[in-house]
Amino acid sequence: MSPREQFVARSQGRIFVRDYPGTGPAFVLMHGFPDDGRIYDDLIPELVQGGRRVVVFDFLGFGRSDKRPDIKYSFTLQLEDLEAVVDALDLTTLVPVGHDASGPAAINFALDHPERVASICLLNSFYGASPHIRIPELITLFATTSLKALSTAMLSDTEQFDWLLRLQQSAFCDALPKSQQTRFLTTVVPIMNANLSGDHGSRLAFSQITEQLFPEVRKNTARLLQLGPLTVPATFIWGQHDPYLTTGVAQDLLPYFRSPKLECLPAGHWPQLDAPRDVGRLMLRC
Repeated sequence: MSPREQFVARSQGRIFVRDYPGTGPAFVLMHGFPDDGRIYDDLIPELVQGGRRVVVFDFLGFGRSDKRPDIKYSFTLQLEDLEAVVDALDLTTLVPVGHDASGPAAINFALDHPERVASICLLNSFYGASPHIRIPELITLFATTSLKALSTAMLSDTEQFDWLLRLQQSAFCDALPKSQQTRFLTTVVPIMNANLSGDHGSRLAFSQITEQLFPEVRKNTARLLQLGPLTVPATFIWGQHDPYLTTGVAQDLLPYFRSPKLECLPAGHWPQLDAPRDVGRLMLRC
């Protein structure tokens, strides 16, 4: 079924949204950086065939959403993007689905608006501090304040930045089983490259959000104990071949939720691409 495509307007720009009709609490799918909503293209048919409404959008600065040089991109802005989409589409109840760096938006939306959340679903995401997190090398460079001069120089040098991006992509690819590597190379890599290429790409949003990673983790760590009283169920669907956000990251977060479930799949950092049928089946239980 074809979605309704629209733009949700904010003062900071327009958010590109695809809305697939269905019933029940809507799945609102969010991406990490530096990709966009297309990482869910294989998963969406599984959810739609299950009869559920599905909403997927690109955060400001990424994909088909506006990219403005005068905007200060942040994790807070991404949470506000989610709130703007939910309000514009008049979603009374939803399942926020966080992947990678959108985990904080999914969880913080549930903390701030528990009455609107049927459940939370996380796919290889992070939130607070965890001894099991291994931060990707590309992210570490841009998140480390003392290396800002180096990261800024590499960002402005297309050849150097492209080399660094390829190095990071190879690390994700090499961790996958051979049977899943082609899918990664033909799907994730082009999405990343499209977002980070050219003068009108997502490099500004990527660099600004990434440099806030450590403060965001500290802020979320301070909110961990607020998850205990939250009655919203949480489902964790994790790719076991993720070399960075390992299953240990999910296991460290589980005890803070009242009724969590952890499902591990033979997949990588993008389980929605590596195992869409299995991820869909598990999500439809939410």
